[in-house]
Amino acid sequence: MLEHQHRFRLQRMAAVFGVSRSGYYQWRRTGEEPGEKAQRRTALDQKIREAFVQGKQRDGARRIQVALTENGDHADLKTILNSMKRQGLKAKAARKFKVTTDSNHQLPVAPNLLEQNFSADAPNQKWVGDITYLLTNEGWLYLAVIIDLYSRAVIGWSMNSRMTAELTCKALQMALLRRGSPKGVIVHSDRGSQYCSMAYRNLIEKHQLIQSMSRKGNCWDNAVAESFFHTLKVELLKDEPLTDRVTLKQQVFEYIEVDYNKTRRHSAIGYLSPENYELKKVA
Repeated sequence: MLEHQHRFRLQRMAAVFGVSRSGYYQWRRTGEEPGEKAQRRTALDQKIREAFVQGKQRDGARRIQVALTENGDHADLKTILNSMKRQGLKAKAARKFKVTTDSNHQLPVAPNLLEQNFSADAPNQKWVGDITYLLTNEGWLYLAVIIDLYSRAVIGWSMNSRMTAELTCKALQMALLRRGSPKGVIVHSDRGSQYCSMAYRNLIEKHQLIQSMSRKGNCWDNAVAESFFHTLKVELLKDEPLTDRVTLKQQVFEYIEVDYNKTRRHSAIGYLSPENYELKKVA
């Protein structure tokens, strides 16, 4: 670090070499190894950095604190925040979302049965669905999902280059298959024409589900699905180069099925992943 101090920032070198700046300064002053306190801080810095990297640079201090605790390492939130600042570790930040739904059509709409009550006591009580736009170097890729509000798990999804009723139907069919075709589930969405289509309504009726829809132009009525999409875009796509549709489909598949459902900690369910939350409740 001393040799390269005129070429690289000290903060960056400290992060690369896994040492604290205070320890380096002490060494410069005394020529001695850092004291016990500095060594403990350096060790904690390294664990925090490892947790940050393992979370693919997506987790903030609160999620890192939970991960450390599960591994038997206890640190208060302020200590973790200071360590992350010291090491230049900054989680990918979420952004505000905006309405993208076109509900200007004459198709029948369902009443709003959810009324922004996003809690559920058991699986398969309330599902929410939505569509988003993902940009590729070949044009748009559309993603439709179904989320179980009990665990926030994405239980159904579908992708296509065209935004049709088939897109939403396939996502719902996957959810039904994975959940064993439960009956009486409230399935909530916005008023987009794909959800108001005869094909989607027939699928709802065939499987004895209960359709619910947001108020016109109110994105907060479907906030959980909207929030998932913006989490996906920030954590998966932000600052990444555009790819073709085939590559992006694979990336989205891995994000949903590996990262989000299995490992990503969700604040609404006690900082557990959706899969772990359901397993814990069953146990």
